[in-house]
Amino acid sequence: MSQDATSFDLIVSGGTVVSHSGRAIADVGIRNGRFAAIGDLRAAIARERIEARGLHVLPGVIDSQVHFREPGLEHKEDLASGTAGAALGGVVALFEMPNTKPSMTTAEGLADKLARARGRAWVDHAFYMGGTAENAAELATLERLPGCCGVKVFMGSSTGSLLVEDDVHLDRILSSITRRMAVHCEDEARLKERRSVIPATGATVHLHPHWRDEITALRATERLLRIARQRRKRVHVLHVSTAEEMDLLRANKDLATVEVLPNHLTLVAPECYDRLGTYAQMNPPIRDERHRAALWAAIADGTVDVLGTDHAPHTRAEKDAAYPASPSGMPGVQTFVPVMLDHVAKGRLTLERFVDLTSAGPQRIFGIAGKGRIAAGYDADLTIVDLAATRTIRNQDMATKVGWTPFDGMNVTGWPVMTVIRGTTVMRDGALIGSAAGTVMRFGECL
Repeated sequence: MSQDATSFDLIVSGGTVVSHSGRAIADVGIRNGRFAAIGDLRAAIARERIEARGLHVLPGVIDSQVHFREPGLEHKEDLASGTAGAALGGVVALFEMPNTKPSMTTAEGLADKLARARGRAWVDHAFYMGGTAENAAELATLERLPGCCGVKVFMGSSTGSLLVEDDVHLDRILSSITRRMAVHCEDEARLKERRSVIPATGATVHLHPHWRDEITALRATERLLRIARQRRKRVHVLHVSTAEEMDLLRANKDLATVEVLPNHLTLVAPECYDRLGTYAQMNPPIRDERHRAALWAAIADGTVDVLGTDHAPHTRAEKDAAYPASPSGMPGVQTFVPVMLDHVAKGRLTLERFVDLTSAGPQRIFGIAGKGRIAAGYDADLTIVDLAATRTIRNQDMATKVGWTPFDGMNVTGWPVMTVIRGTTVMRDGALIGSAAGTVMRFGECL
């Protein structure tokens, strides 16, 4: 079929399109992997039509923080299984973290990850470069390599060997880069000081938020912002979990952007530790209702820029170890959309705000080229959802190698029914379609 201005490769018909201009029932025309027209396309010719009446058509959801464990830890997850879970959950693109074995800190490491993803990744992707004392002088070059989404720094020890605990090396890294730096903010010195709150025997995971307390997070964030302001650099504070940090970040929005996780918005201490034990253990910890309420308030007032999952799987055998030997982290990429749509259903945020936090927000602050909007010329990425669907999240439906989710048994309203990436449907009604054809994301200028 020859193409003209009224012919398309795919038309998504009759859905409620949620875009930067609001909501409207419309058809979406896709040509050559990009959005070509939005409006009444009933008379147009298309190779394929998808009927979306009664569904909501969203810009493709982007998860800007996942850990897929490859190379070196593939028994927990790999790029194939992790991205399969993403596609099944309505996620079209993601940023993967550097704390693998070995850590991803070199050009060779990035090339290896890109090669591993080729033909195995179901969704589009980019990789963080780990920032360390050893590679600080090279980061200005490394952060600009194709396939790199930026530099990630761990100020506190977590899962993996990457750690930048002192201000001298943090300053050196920040001084050497130009893109926005993503940071895990926990103060390593305070973590060491407070290790004594955990008794030698009989410790329970309920102590986790007491050991890694709000001051541990706040102190690191204060240090980061002080150096960033001195150096006039942009930073992105990951998985913010405390009321105190939100107050600080609200006053420093000129240089800092903010991420919050569904985990911290949905789970609450001590109930989650009573129910899930070490399966609720993560860094920074799930905290009490005072902190959770502050995170929701920060979403409401615009302090929060993006949602990410920090998908960080560990096997059941690993999580079943006695605390504190149990590792921190939990899966989340496949449950990202349904958990947050349930919050939409319960009135905690609007669908438009969800779209901003998961598509326009990541595009805006990281400078992702051609993604994050339903607009002519952009990559034709769609997360199509049924806001009326009621489902139960179940361990057995998870694609992750570890086979569990902290949200097992949770009844939700709202469900992803289709994932479209660059005009190709990769998931429909809970089943993957075709083959893994995710590509490397591109970047322009970031705010």
